[in-house]
Amino acid sequence: MQVESAPRKPRILLAASGSVAAIKFGSLCSCFSDWADVKAVATQAALHFIDRATLPKDVTLYTDEHEWSTWSKIGDTVLHIELRQWADIMVIAPLSANTLGKIAGGLCDNLLTSIIRAWDYEKPIYVAPAMNTYMWTNPFTEKHLMTVDELGITLIPPVSKRLACGDYGTGAMAEPSLIFNTVRLFMESRQNANGGGRTQ
Repeated sequence: MQVESAPRKPRILLAASGSVAAIKFGSLCSCFSDWADVKAVATQAALHFIDRATLPKDVTLYTDEHEWSTWSKIGDTVLHIELRQWADIMVIAPLSANTLGKIAGGLCDNLLTSIIRAWDYEKPIYVAPAMNTYMWTNPFTEKHLMTVDELGITLIPPVSKRLACGDYGTGAMAEPSLIFNTVRLFMESRQNANGGGRTQ
């Protein structure tokens, strides 16, 4: 008699770009890590704000340094391809104005943007922007958001509050719990539509 193996957990790739909101990245990883298998990516600018001690012990954090150190010759694995293949879903939180512009323009000059450029858009990507209010209302931001929307990337909008710079207005990243619940509800509704099983 064949015994069916238990369905595996969802594989979530969490990424942070250079915004003060990256101080919440450890909390975001913790929200996801009990429910899913999590790997994390951070840009060089994001590392300025991330306290690695706040990351769950079972979450590996990849940086641009890993992208280059893991490859030395033809035949070696390419990290941004491996991470894209591994993940069921990607969440960029916070998404800075700079990284939004890079994604919209197709640039891939670091590990995070290389993953996006190589992404299989049959798999979901969620982004949670974080930036100053005037950056959020800048005409370029609207153009860039329209472009990423055409790619099929889903926006988790910023909220209005007192920002790190002292201004009050829209631009603060959504809370980690809201980001987690948004992604989990999507994954569970898709699993239910596919017959109730988790991702195989």
